[in-house]
Amino acid sequence: MKAIVYEGAKSITLKDVPVPTIKPNEVLIKVHYAGICGSDLNIYVGVHPRAKAPLVPGHEFSGVIVEGNGHFEKGTPVTVRPLISCHHCEPCETGNTHVCNTLKLYGIDTDGGMAEFVKVPADVVHTIPEGIDMKIGAFIEPLAVGVHAVSRSPLKVGDTVVIFGAGTIGLSVASVALAGGAKRIIIVETNKYRLSLAKELGFITINPTEKNVLEAIKEITQKDSVDVVFDCAAHPTVAEILTKVVKVQGTIVIVGSYKKPTEVALLDIEFKELNIVGTRVYVKRDFDTASSLIKKGFPYEKLITVYPPEKAKEGFEQCLNGGDVIKVMYQFSE
Repeated sequence: MKAIVYEGAKSITLKDVPVPTIKPNEVLIKVHYAGICGSDLNIYVGVHPRAKAPLVPGHEFSGVIVEGNGHFEKGTPVTVRPLISCHHCEPCETGNTHVCNTLKLYGIDTDGGMAEFVKVPADVVHTIPEGIDMKIGAFIEPLAVGVHAVSRSPLKVGDTVVIFGAGTIGLSVASVALAGGAKRIIIVETNKYRLSLAKELGFITINPTEKNVLEAIKEITQKDSVDVVFDCAAHPTVAEILTKVVKVQGTIVIVGSYKKPTEVALLDIEFKELNIVGTRVYVKRDFDTASSLIKKGFPYEKLITVYPPEKAKEGFEQCLNGGDVIKVMYQFSE
């Protein structure tokens, strides 16, 4: 079968590799679409601490069952919740397998979905509901991240929210906040392509290279602060102002992953009685919610750019170098 294989820093190629052999608890999926995530970019440049070459990356994908092993009928359209949990640490034993002490992922710690076929345990497979095409089906996984982030917040109908970052996750969070009844959704982003797309999707935008963020928010809302802030950028300059943007007793949700420790104004947290919430990946029900949101008609297809797997390196380079893309997917099958 054809597979996109990471072979070392900045080295990724399309190769012929054996079709996986499944065990009784596993299923074999014929992949239709597989997307590039930020963690895949870390793999590509050789800085991911766990990914080891050679590796087939990809943990967000859609496909159809070709060997269901008694778990699923052949031809069932599916996506995958790609978490590998130990099931015996304290988080796992208390029902929080998504924050397992040794959490691993398909496409990072073992071969993933950037291939014609992939094998996974049957218990992480989600059926794609009727009416969702396979391309959007591969978007369920990143959208579930947004669902989980918003569900971790106290967002209420009529709230004003600020989202830092208009990448895949930032725009997913924005779409979920919109569905949750947010009155105003303000997106802060420096990339002009992402800003224009966010504006096209109906969100209020601020470019911090052109305007002071705090002054711009005050101008938009006629207030000094907002109800909920989602940090999907994980940039030190964002961390500096998170506590300034949110209201007294407001909530900051940390969605993006900071690679290094950064300064946060702890005195603001004390004096404003702020709530800071962490969020990591998703739980099972978030996939069902994501599917329901997709069926409500938000134009997620505007976020997707499709490449053939033969252009594997080009797709990674476009993402890495800030090209005019949000979500790059490889199409392995019709």
